[in-house]
Amino acid sequence: MNIIWNPREIETRSMEIIEGYLAGWDFSPLEKQVVKRVIHTSGDPDIVKYLRFHPQAAQSGWKALRNGASVFTDVNMLKAGINAVRLGTFGGQVGCAINEPQTIDNARRWQITRAAAAMRQYGSRLTGAVVAIGNAPTALFEVLEMSRRGICRPALVVGTPVGFVGAAESKDLLVSQNELPYISLVGTRGGSPIAVSVINALLYSEEA
Repeated sequence: MNIIWNPREIETRSMEIIEGYLAGWDFSPLEKQVVKRVIHTSGDPDIVKYLRFHPQAAQSGWKALRNGASVFTDVNMLKAGINAVRLGTFGGQVGCAINEPQTIDNARRWQITRAAAAMRQYGSRLTGAVVAIGNAPTALFEVLEMSRRGICRPALVVGTPVGFVGAAESKDLLVSQNELPYISLVGTRGGSPIAVSVINALLYSEEA
């Protein structure tokens, strides 16, 4: 067995292998960077079948991040995975309010999940930002409702909540609308690592 020990070489070789799985798929160069990161993170080449891109999503997210937009996440696991140093070079920050006392109090008062309450609290601050939801479908439902009501308009919504209660439905609702640029993974699959891979792909890409 020829073991590769160098991390950069491992990643380079992985991306070369993944490239072979994308033959026949029609992605823009920036979308392809996202797809490759998602496949690399999941270890599942078939996951490409479930990825959905709004036509302006990749470009809108890339430009927003380069212009200093912040990223708001539903859970701390997702926040921890985003390259905050790289994001900071453009002037952006990563925010997650799920454990803040105000969020906990409001979630009780509004009778909703903390993830949804956090998004509701952000309100208009989500306009022009990148919203990344990898765990809680209720957070995605809340962002979509706020958008419908004209409260906020994110530059990009990365919606990849995982699970069997509300996850698929929230993502179906996301991809059925055309107002918000989105990158999503339809069905029950998803999770914070998938959302992280999407954000980091946009951060690492040198050009759109």
